Amino acid sequence: MFSHHREREQPIFSARAHVFQIDPSTKRNWIPASKHAVSVSFFYDANRNVYRIISVGGTKAIINCTVTPSMTFTKTSQKFGQWADSRANTVYGLGFATEQQLHQFAEKFKEVKDAARLAREKSQDKELANTALTIAAPQSPPVMCVNGPEDKLFRSQSADITLSSEKERIKKMLSEGSICEMNLEAELFTLQDSNSKLVAALHEANANVEQWKKQLAAYQEETERLRDQVAELETHGGHGPSDLLKDELTQSLEELESLLKAKDEEIHILQSKKADYHELEHDRDEAIRRLREMEMRNSELERRIQNSEQNLNNTLEDRDRMDSEIQRAIEILDIKIFDLNDLRQSLVKLIDK
Repeated sequence: MFSHHREREQPIFSARAHVFQIDPSTKRNWIPASKHAVSVSFFYDANRNVYRIISVGGTKAIINCTVTPSMTFTKTSQKFGQWADSRANTVYGLGFATEQQLHQFAEKFKEVKDAARLAREKSQDKELANTALTIAAPQSPPVMCVNGPEDKLFRSQSADITLSSEKERIKKMLSEGSICEMNLEAELFTLQDSNSKLVAALHEANANVEQWKKQLAAYQEETERLRDQVAELETHGGHGPSDLLKDELTQSLEELESLLKAKDEEIHILQSKKADYHELEHDRDEAIRRLREMEMRNSELERRIQNSEQNLNNTLEDRDRMDSEIQRAIEILDIKIFDLNDLRQSLVKLIDK
């Protein structure tokens, strides 16, 4: 079925990125969905007027997401972005190699989302037009009756709305802390990946340095020998075949000198990479420190949330207790009213006699 849809769809944009998915158990940590950077592509199905984001790792679809107008792609760092897919009940994260690639993907995501919104609006307009043709008469709006019990119910619902908004505010506080922690973990993963690649490159370079040094020494000896031959030929001042040999030796000498310069540049590049490696280690330590600070902030937020939930429970208990006391007072008033009514009827009978 997947290949059948791919035949009907046309690719409109593609980028390479590391793909992550949110941990379904904790809803906080990122789980790598690909070992390496993979292609993440936008596809358009003209028959159904649908846009999808697809990424395939080997024979497995890592991302198969239909773009809807309610989706939002959020840049959480210079090279990382994420969006939520409610249909798949997950959150996707993408780590790019450069900030420019992230910007291009975000712009294309916004463009595709707007196109999906226009397609949905056109579809809804068609449905409304078809529905309007089948309507025989307008329905009268329902009449809302407000009296004592309904007013009491309205006040109770208002209190429930207030408590619900308080719960939403608490959840928002926790989610903000979790999002920051996820961003730092993704950034740390990217740094670790870059660190491992750079370490491998440095090991390979260190293994080749000694060999290059030996080659440089051999090239230098060959250069000195050729220079001596050129000087000897110039001293003899010969002509004819010796001039041709002199030209060949001069050309060989120039080639060796250019090769020496190239090797020197490679050594300078390796030395600069070594400096970048130390800088990367510093960035990784800084990211670890920030992650620990964020964990401490999350712990503080969880403690505050627990206190807020405790206060909320106490408020609910107080409200239930007040409701029960009010109910008892209403029952007592009903009994008193009944007794007064009975007394009134007895007085009326007594007066009639």
